[in-house]
Amino acid sequence: MKRDGHIHSPFCPHGTTDSFKQYIEKAISQHFTDITFTEHAPLPKSFVDPTPQQDSGMNPDDLMSYIEELQHLQQQYAQDIRIRIGLEVDYIQGYEQETRQFLNTYGHLLDDAILSVHFLKWQDTFVCIDFSSECFIDFSKKVGSVELVYDLYYDTVLQSIRADLGPYKPKRIGHPSLIHKFQLAHNEKINDTPRIKEVLDSMKFAGYELDLNSAGLSKQYCQEPYPPFALINYSQTIKLPYVFGSDAHCAEDLHQHYNVILPI
Repeated sequence: MKRDGHIHSPFCPHGTTDSFKQYIEKAISQHFTDITFTEHAPLPKSFVDPTPQQDSGMNPDDLMSYIEELQHLQQQYAQDIRIRIGLEVDYIQGYEQETRQFLNTYGHLLDDAILSVHFLKWQDTFVCIDFSSECFIDFSKKVGSVELVYDLYYDTVLQSIRADLGPYKPKRIGHPSLIHKFQLAHNEKINDTPRIKEVLDSMKFAGYELDLNSAGLSKQYCQEPYPPFALINYSQTIKLPYVFGSDAHCAEDLHQHYNVILPI
């Protein structure tokens, strides 16, 4: 099975208008047999998106159209490729009940899902930690240091693993070292290997899968996958289940770096 389990879509408000068919037909042409569209789920209604355009999550009014269009495409391409209907769900500290209610409402319509941390809480405010290098550096100054931001991120990922989000809680944890996205911008050497191992160990113990995410290799200030190569090797030693994900937000990036990740 050749699988890509983390793909965005034309329903992504900060992505492109590339059609589902562009993604699907590229996947077929590259001999993938199994793909999951994991569009950013609508954010909780009471949560205020801290990004300037407030475009981190799908428009709630589009959710059923997204699902219904994929259901149609599942049937259309059934002989060529397995298409899974999924979402990338944000874990947001303090919004567990709303997230659980959302999953209880729509979870039965999904074939797959990812649980990710993009928002960090600090002194009753939130920041989108992967929005920009400037935002990351400014937030680090407010918190006190880059290392403290790293710790806050891993603490939040651990909370996401432990959170009770109901029977439809996603079983795969998204890009668990996303905090590295701007490591070459802040240019500080942080030894967070023990923290990443703690996250991977917790995933293994709790029965979750790893989103082995290649997107960081294309990020100017990251230049490594999520998690880094050495931690991919560690995840194999503890027999942590994983699913490759390109995290593509346009058809051109679909399956990016698969041939780099695969030999590992």
